[in-house]
Amino acid sequence: MSFEIRKIVTYSEETRIEGFKAADKPVTMVGLAVVIKNPWAGRGFVEDLKPEIRANCSELGALMVERLTAAIGGADKIEAYGKAAVVGADGEIEHASAVIHTLRFGNHYREAVQAKSYLSFTNKRGGPGTSIQIPMMQKDDEGLRSHYITLEMQIEDAPRADEIVIVLGAADGGRLHPRIGNRYIDLEELAAEKANAQ
Repeated sequence: MSFEIRKIVTYSEETRIEGFKAADKPVTMVGLAVVIKNPWAGRGFVEDLKPEIRANCSELGALMVERLTAAIGGADKIEAYGKAAVVGADGEIEHASAVIHTLRFGNHYREAVQAKSYLSFTNKRGGPGTSIQIPMMQKDDEGLRSHYITLEMQIEDAPRADEIVIVLGAADGGRLHPRIGNRYIDLEELAAEKANAQ
């Protein structure tokens, strides 16, 4: 059994100028969204979501990773990654979470890009055309703030009330002109300030 897929959407943007300054290297972000029929919608409160997770999530993850890596030009180009899910009005946030927050789904992406960081995420409820934000982070170093970047997209006719939109995001670089440092610098500065204050 597989999730019933109504639509697959690929969104891509390339940023060349930020803050009125051209980039040394443009950054491309790609979102790959799959619109599926919510297998739990219309069934009342479903206590055990695992049968559908076990039956469907691995196959969906493999399909999406194959399409996403092809769209950006190969898994080796991906520096930042993330995921998102939006459930329609007849579903629960838990239904969206059930698809993306399982290793059966996410491990396909982590393994394809040989990542060490966890997959950052959003999951929410929305209707057709809702804004979908895919937060991303550096695949190997979650403290590297230069790659805290968000891709935003929308699908005009999704999700319908009985659907879930599942999205993977990828970027081949971080923000253009990053200058706020990383969290390790903050930790060092805070520790030094604390030591000096004593």
